[in-house]
Amino acid sequence: METTSIVFQQTLTMAIYMLVGFALFKGGKITKEGSKSLANLLVWLIIPAVIINSFCVELSLEKLRALGLSALLAAVALAVSAAISHFAFKKSPVDNFAAAFSNCGFMGIPLVRAGFGDEAVFLLVGFVVLLNLLQWTYGAALLKGDKGAVSLKGVLLNPITVGTAAGVVLFVTGLGSRLPGVLGGAIGGLAALNSPIAMLVLGIYMAQTSLKETVMSPRLYVLSAVRLLLIPAVTLALLTPLPVDLTMKYVILLGASAPVGANVAVYAQLYGKDYSYACRTVVLSTVLSILTLPVLVAAAGILW
Repeated sequence: METTSIVFQQTLTMAIYMLVGFALFKGGKITKEGSKSLANLLVWLIIPAVIINSFCVELSLEKLRALGLSALLAAVALAVSAAISHFAFKKSPVDNFAAAFSNCGFMGIPLVRAGFGDEAVFLLVGFVVLLNLLQWTYGAALLKGDKGAVSLKGVLLNPITVGTAAGVVLFVTGLGSRLPGVLGGAIGGLAALNSPIAMLVLGIYMAQTSLKETVMSPRLYVLSAVRLLLIPAVTLALLTPLPVDLTMKYVILLGASAPVGANVAVYAQLYGKDYSYACRTVVLSTVLSILTLPVLVAAAGILW
């Protein structure tokens, strides 16, 4: 119950950040261009800093095994998510993308940090990296409608890959656990910005959508049910019998249970799809996740 309470409190905190972002945009204090700058700051600096910070731990065989196992479980969870989304929304590329990819970076990381501490974020790195690589390849191909959307350069040079490569080097060489205090503090400070900045951006997205169209759309509720209930339930069922560390199970479940990833709006805009609708998928699923995430964690607590 303690974990459920922490997750519930964290989701409420993140909801407050969202409301602040909403109010700032509606009040004219942040423009649409300003929101893009915040999103770029998040993607190109803050999330890579979170990943690098999670690798700044002492090297050990146990941690290497945990990283490999968590990445394997993440790959299975993402494959399940992509398969369910494909069968549910094969005729709608935006819905397919939205259901397949959770917001494990923006929301999963702060939830894991709040519930299980900084070291547990290390176990979510594989999920974040694999999800972003799939978005840059499989997800882009879904929206573009052909294989040409896949760019090797984009895969190798996107900020998630670069941040992961830097983190792995620090971890394997042992330099991560011996960084000078000032440098380590700076990286940690940037990583701490993830939750408030990410949710401010989502609040700004919410302010740019029609709330009436969002809450009155049956299609969005079906999508949210798949993203927030069906996929997490299948993931929970698959994780339950596995003889792995309990914290690792919770980390993978939270990654799989997060709402629609904000990148669906970015990719929809990039490939000429309905950007406004894509934003609404993010908004409604994020609001509903305030209720579904604690329930899923509570269910896991009963089963595990």
